Amino acid sequence: MKVKQVTDASFKKYGKILTGIDFSEIYNVLEKIKYPETVEYAASFGPLEEPDFRQKISNTLYGELSVEIGYCCGHNKVLNALEYHRSSEANVAATDVILLLGQQSDITDDFKYDTAQLEAFFVPAGTAVELYATTLHYTPIGTKENNYAFKTGVILPFGTNFPLGVKLGAEAEEEKLPEEKLLFAKNKWLIAHEEGGEEGAFIGLTGKNISVDDLVI
Repeated sequence: MKVKQVTDASFKKYGKILTGIDFSEIYNVLEKIKYPETVEYAASFGPLEEPDFRQKISNTLYGELSVEIGYCCGHNKVLNALEYHRSSEANVAATDVILLLGQQSDITDDFKYDTAQLEAFFVPAGTAVELYATTLHYTPIGTKENNYAFKTGVILPFGTNFPLGVKLGAEAEEEKLPEEKLLFAKNKWLIAHEEGGEEGAFIGLTGKNISVDDLVI
């Protein structure tokens, strides 16, 4: 799979590069975080959520909706799963990363998705992107040059990726919509690959569990 630059026109159906916003507060905080051996995600991280900065991001990106500012960092070189939200997600790349992206409209009626439909994009350090609500995405992949390590700031409406609430009773369970089988956390619909190891996730990714070895930069 050829890795395209995030500036390539083909990225426009998945999102856009964010300009005119000073993300230096995110870069400064992430610079101090050590790389975990695997992958660590924090939906909301206090040092990133200084009130004035958080309000500015809320106003600029989410029309004054309450937001959470967290991070995803560690070492990763494989796809494992894809997710989508009912909202855009902003990714602030503190290191070079590769994003594997697809479109929600390509999910089949029985919630299967062929990973051969994905496209890969290189996002250089110091670049922030908005991924649209209809964009399938998951954990960024680190580059070989950085030993697959990566650091990314993640901005979403507040509550996204928080644990789900009280489980429904048996009668209410029967009334659930089919898509709800994908609901893995609040505002997070997840489709996993059988090799991904995402316990409790719906297995619906077909084709190869794409890794760095499958990518050509």
